[in-house]
Amino acid sequence: MTARTEYVDVSGVRTAYRRLGRAEGTPLLLLQHFTGTMDNWDPAVVDALAARRPVILLDNAGVGASHGATPDNVDAMSAHVIAFIEALKLPQLDVLGFSLGSFIAQQIAQRRPELLRKIILVGGCPPGQGAATFHQVIAAVADKSGADVLLQLFFTPTAASQALGMEFVQRLRFGDERGPNPPQQVFNAQYQAIADWCEAPFDAAALRTIRNPVLVVQGSNDTMFPTPQSVLLFDSLPNAQLSLYPDSGHASLFQYPALFAEQANYFLN
Repeated sequence: MTARTEYVDVSGVRTAYRRLGRAEGTPLLLLQHFTGTMDNWDPAVVDALAARRPVILLDNAGVGASHGATPDNVDAMSAHVIAFIEALKLPQLDVLGFSLGSFIAQQIAQRRPELLRKIILVGGCPPGQGAATFHQVIAAVADKSGADVLLQLFFTPTAASQALGMEFVQRLRFGDERGPNPPQQVFNAQYQAIADWCEAPFDAAALRTIRNPVLVVQGSNDTMFPTPQSVLLFDSLPNAQLSLYPDSGHASLFQYPALFAEQANYFLN
């Protein structure tokens, strides 16, 4: 399923997004991972979700086809997404946040809970795990590029996981729409935002204020944000479900796209 890139002015920033799927129903907003753009979403996941509901893909400020500078903190990233929701005049929506996107979703749920109906958090963690693991994992792929980075960061080293990871890489479809922001600025800003999030103190009381239904999804062996952190996130949310996928890493939703879409659609319905 394809969709043209649209633009909306969000607080003076030309912000890129795409709409897919049905016209009726609660929209599902997809928030992407570290350095990821709208093109980094797995078509197998997006198409299966869009077959059942309206789906909105977003390049946050400074990312991909959007203009502006990428903020170096999750608070400012979340503020831009809130302003984007308001610019589209959406009274309420569901949100799927993957990795960094899951941090933003948590912040929106705490700051503007009335905007969200249901929340899906994939490959995420609450603040407080410390940034050492994140630094190590990113440093380990400093000499790699392209598919090699995705295969190492997103999937486990087993032959089965790597094979499914290669299928994911082959499904990706990259367009040529880009904003003016240099990729290095995006990398540096988002890297700082993630490190600061990990180093922030764990706040169970803040998580308990998120009353929305939440589906937490994680791989059995996420090396970037270790799997026990997603379990802690689940334990800290008052209305959450937890789904752990076998022999999978950070991108469990892309390793098992049909299973994930089935669970996500069931949860959202």
